[in-house]
Amino acid sequence: MSNTTSPAQDLVAFIRDSIPLAHAMDLHLHSHDQDHLAVIAPLPPNINDKGCAFGGSLVSLMTLSGWGLVELELRRRGFDCDVFVAESTVHYLAPVWEDFLSEARLGHGASWDAFFHTLNTRGRARIEVACRVPGEHPDKPAATLSARFVAKRRD
Repeated sequence: MSNTTSPAQDLVAFIRDSIPLAHAMDLHLHSHDQDHLAVIAPLPPNINDKGCAFGGSLVSLMTLSGWGLVELELRRRGFDCDVFVAESTVHYLAPVWEDFLSEARLGHGASWDAFFHTLNTRGRARIEVACRVPGEHPDKPAATLSARFVAKRRD
């Protein structure tokens, strides 16, 4: 049996080790592919006084999944960058009463090719990411986050 981990598993371990909030939230990798990254958190350490998921935990999980999507693609392509969220808008649409996950994908019209072209040319680039916490019905999310992430080359 192999003990190798995927780049996404390594990234989530890095997030948990480097960001105390992510560890306290008990964030874990849910799924990933070239187009998305999903992370999950259990309800008990993220509960509010009403018994549902704390809004701060929802926005934190969405921000971390969006940041992780960008960081993962940078690592896949061998770039050493600082990545930060430049701006975001969150919408809370329904309470979450169970363990929850955040799915991150590129925003409408965003392109890795354009992002990396700009990063190679200017040493800095930004990209739009869309994150969502699924709700009880597949077509109605419980929360959404639209964010612009910026990557700046370290070298």
